[in-house]
Amino acid sequence: MQLANVSGIQIENTVIDSFFLGREVKIDFYLPRNLVSTTSLNLLLINDGQDLVKMNFESIIDTLYSTNEPIEPLLCVGIHCSKDRKMEYGVAGEPDYLGRGAKAGLYTLFIFEELIPFVRQKFAINSFKEKAFAGFSLGGLMALDIVWKHPTEFNKVGVFSGSLWWRDIDQTEEVYDDDKNRIMHQQIRKGTYAPWLKFFFQCGNMDETKDRNNNGIIDSIDDTLDLINELEAKGYDKENDIQYLEMKDGLHDVPTWARAFPAFLKWGWGKN
Repeated sequence: MQLANVSGIQIENTVIDSFFLGREVKIDFYLPRNLVSTTSLNLLLINDGQDLVKMNFESIIDTLYSTNEPIEPLLCVGIHCSKDRKMEYGVAGEPDYLGRGAKAGLYTLFIFEELIPFVRQKFAINSFKEKAFAGFSLGGLMALDIVWKHPTEFNKVGVFSGSLWWRDIDQTEEVYDDDKNRIMHQQIRKGTYAPWLKFFFQCGNMDETKDRNNNGIIDSIDDTLDLINELEAKGYDKENDIQYLEMKDGLHDVPTWARAFPAFLKWGWGKN
């Protein structure tokens, strides 16, 4: 295990030998260095933890702690992906039309049976004030799937450029229908309303160029707005329960997500 301090942030790196995934999982912990008490500590799990390293995440969060309106204390856990990312991330029990995401159920088991117990034991914390999950692209889809299916375990989810197009048949097939074949949208539609859940979505106008329905709006934005509509139909209030950030110059890349992340953190844990 390695330990480093960056200003007010303590960073620890470790590896968990996962039985469910059959591999070692690299984990980075970002914790306020001068934390007085863990009673008000929140837990934020983040898929694609390797992207946090690229975006200099410790500086992002340290800056927010140092402002006149600091965020609440967070234990951020960056979970590095593997070469098998497209199999481990997805919708548990619902692989896409190419069979991707077949290990998403095993990844979910890793989170609940191995990672969270490890975190609690390592930091001697029985419970957190809140638990949240976030991720980028396909990692955002996986975070949303886990939170949606385990609402008693989480309070918030952050989805950055989420792969919400995830579908059970190829869009080129004649019978393809957005309303029926996007997997996560169906999960929301068939799921149960949990009034405490809050949702943050980010998209960039330059996330991609595809526009399958030729309506002048790129697919990633269409897919996100349609999913928000599903959440509203389920009972969530667009003003109080859902935050949508559309970035005109946003790309599908780490620098864009780095610019968006402070908005997510202030939305979720800002004190004012």
